[in-house]
Amino acid sequence: MPPSPPRLVVGISGATGVAYGVKLLERARELGVQTHLVVTPAGMLNVHHELGLDRHAVERLASVSHAPGDVGACIASGSFDTAAMVIAPCSMRTLAAVAHGLSDNLLTRAADVTLKERRRLVLMVRETPFNLAHLRNMTAATEMGAVVFPPLPAFYHHPQSVAEMVAEGVERVLQLVGIEGARPKAWQGLREPN
Repeated sequence: MPPSPPRLVVGISGATGVAYGVKLLERARELGVQTHLVVTPAGMLNVHHELGLDRHAVERLASVSHAPGDVGACIASGSFDTAAMVIAPCSMRTLAAVAHGLSDNLLTRAADVTLKERRRLVLMVRETPFNLAHLRNMTAATEMGAVVFPPLPAFYHHPQSVAEMVAEGVERVLQLVGIEGARPKAWQGLREPN
């Protein structure tokens, strides 16, 4: 019997940068990863505003889509094995809920389950500048085992478009959560000018 594909929980919350979540779903599909998607209402507003997509278009990118109010979904239990969870983007409200263990919807419950099961949780936080509450919440989430990963683009590989910067950030996240086939561009060191 062939091994089952890895499962990745993907959350999209109400912050700018929903292109990261959408690209993550697309790339995970290419790599044969089973994705379980939760999009908050504010996340869906941004999907429509920033990408011009509706709920059905985004949900079609996932293997399974869950309503944010469905706290009885499979991903709400640690007995449902997953490789990792990525919230892309992660709003400051969602970060605060994760940092304080407020499992008030399926997205934050799934994050709480990921942490309690000692699985990798990546939070692609989106806000600038950070206030003290943001920084303290990032510290608390990190202390609990989450990885705070603001989607800051790398410029050393000379990206030519926003889409290329988004794709590179997604590759780094996929590598971070241990998905085989992720191909971020590695730093090769400075070369002396000729």
